[in-house]
Amino acid sequence: METPAPFLASVVQAAPVFFNKAKTVDKILQLIAQASSEKSSLILFPEVFIPGYPRGLIFGTTVGGRTAEGREMFLRYWEHSITVPGPETQLIAQAAKHANAYVVIGVTEKDTISDTLYCSLLYFSPQGELIHKHRKLKPTAAERIIWGEGDGRDLQVLTTPLGKIGGLICWENYMPLARTALYQQGIEIYLAPTADARGSWQSTLEHIACEGRCFVLGCNQYLTRDHYPEELRSLLSEEHPSLPSRGGSCIVSPLGKPLAGPLYDQEGMITTEIDLREVIKAKMDFDVIGHYARPDVFELVVKGNPLEH
Repeated sequence: METPAPFLASVVQAAPVFFNKAKTVDKILQLIAQASSEKSSLILFPEVFIPGYPRGLIFGTTVGGRTAEGREMFLRYWEHSITVPGPETQLIAQAAKHANAYVVIGVTEKDTISDTLYCSLLYFSPQGELIHKHRKLKPTAAERIIWGEGDGRDLQVLTTPLGKIGGLICWENYMPLARTALYQQGIEIYLAPTADARGSWQSTLEHIACEGRCFVLGCNQYLTRDHYPEELRSLLSEEHPSLPSRGGSCIVSPLGKPLAGPLYDQEGMITTEIDLREVIKAKMDFDVIGHYARPDVFELVVKGNPLEH
């Protein structure tokens, strides 16, 4: 089996039009076109780019208490989240087809039956189709106020002409068994959209690349207080940082070396070549599911999701 030809991948670091799905989708379409002009075959957007990561907002909650104002804020966030599939995903799918690229983007998805919100990662093909959806397994801390939990049935790696592509969202990447579920499917291009801009996150991405012997694409929003609508900006505490997210998007090699980025303190797009021959070379001395594995000692079972090898 021959490795796929090298290709260009782009990571988008940008701010959504906060709490405005229509204007955010317009911005997404422009950014896809920009990446297409750079001949990118894979374009990654941040976690919950639609309708934005609500850092610093508490939705009127305390332990044992909720407020009417908080419920109104939740309603507003819900109204600017999207159904999957829906009108917004159709527009993104068309843009992916026009760009002849795989587009992967984080959204807040509202379930059409239960109305629960989920932090989801959507995959679109160059043929203009929504081909996969992953719901975040475990929202972190106060995220659990607004998002439900995924059930793990969608922990899948996609076999594409570019290679084997999959990913986890933000702190899911700190769940060793979730990472292993992707490694067991032979992941080569590992996507890690996030809302974490700390230096420790860079170390996490480099560790995943070394551990999985795969390319890792990390993607974050760049967000300041000024990106919040004025009426929401006033709800942020005085202690809230003036720069809620510095970014830190990057692309890391299968040996854990940064190839592009990290990009801080600005909107932008980083692009680099992905050559899967580097995955083969990296596995010479370490293959987490091959010659460095001990299946006679360890076994992972993902309930409801038979892993493909």
